[in-house]
Amino acid sequence: MKIFLLGLPGCGKTTLGKQLARHLNINFIDLDQEIEKLVNLPVREIFKKYGETFFRKQESETLRTVSDAQHDFVMATGGGAPVFHDNIKIMNAVGHTIFLDVPSHEITNRIMHSNKEERPLLAALAPDELKDKIEFLRSQRIPFYSQAQITLTGIVQLPDLIAAIKS
Repeated sequence: MKIFLLGLPGCGKTTLGKQLARHLNINFIDLDQEIEKLVNLPVREIFKKYGETFFRKQESETLRTVSDAQHDFVMATGGGAPVFHDNIKIMNAVGHTIFLDVPSHEITNRIMHSNKEERPLLAALAPDELKDKIEFLRSQRIPFYSQAQITLTGIVQLPDLIAAIKS
């Protein structure tokens, strides 16, 4: 079983993905971490040194490679991964896609209380700008996120994910 978690930065893809993988006793993969290993730089440095276009190409190539090589896993994709290079179609073709549709105000709160510098598109923003940016990203990405096979709305927890994959 290949499960891809999709959604905006701060929606819980990594946290819930680790929990779900543990529950299912399968591998957890963080797509951003896989790219960091490949390029040997943190994502924020990849953006700074090579730009978003380079990162998105690496993201797509890594997604394809991991999807082909691994049997069972839960993957936390980057927030933009479904948007570029037909990645959403690839994920839907090889596994189960779940969109974690967490409210913008909750995401803003989570990011403000986390290490914002780890998120290159959001690092330099003040709190009011951050909420606006989250809402803008959502409006741009929703056509791709809505192609997920399952959508979970609200503050999603592990039992929600377990129930979704069983149905």
